[in-house]
Amino acid sequence: MAPRRQWLFSTVATKVLVGLTGLSLVGFLCVHLAGNLLLYVGPATFNAYSHALISNPFVVPLELGLLALFVVHVLQAVTNWWSDRGARPVAYQVKRGAGGRSRKSAASTTMIWTGPILFVFVAVHIATMKYGAWYPAVIHGEEGRDLYRLVTEVFRHPAWVAFYAACMAAVGFHLWHGVSSAFESLGLNGPRFTPRVVAAGKILAVLVGAGFFFIPLYLFFIGGRS
Repeated sequence: MAPRRQWLFSTVATKVLVGLTGLSLVGFLCVHLAGNLLLYVGPATFNAYSHALISNPFVVPLELGLLALFVVHVLQAVTNWWSDRGARPVAYQVKRGAGGRSRKSAASTTMIWTGPILFVFVAVHIATMKYGAWYPAVIHGEEGRDLYRLVTEVFRHPAWVAFYAACMAAVGFHLWHGVSSAFESLGLNGPRFTPRVVAAGKILAVLVGAGFFFIPLYLFFIGGRS
């Protein structure tokens, strides 16, 4: 295979992987947000939900699969960015959002930076919530974990609230361009289809970002329900 054809094939394959893994992670975020919204209902409901997840025999394989998706997405996104950078060794002197049909924006040009922010956030989030303090609770007659108590205790601290809120804003910013870009990477675009996908992606970015953003603020200012 000629070098140029090999480069083109690897670039296309990388973009497809970024698109597939990205959409899969967006699906997870939507499901995860739906579960986290039970924090508004109260400890009994949220703890029952979290206990059902923890006690599920498939939770470990699912977590490993999710981790694989996340790692592949990060590695392929960095690879794709590096390839594009190599194809244009001289950087633009002036960066600006393009008009007309161009989708270049602040969100698209900072994808490579919001990505590492979310990478750090995921590591901190897992260490804090999954491997944080274990408070016992009785859930449906079984011994379980009072995860609601842990979450509310974490979000009593302003620094944690600010950190989570900033990272959730980065989530929304990342999805603002990422959702429609994933469809484009998979070749699912067209004159009539693309504008709808772009609009839907922006709406989803706002809903998901805002959904996660307001949870720590709610628990900090209102304190949740006892």
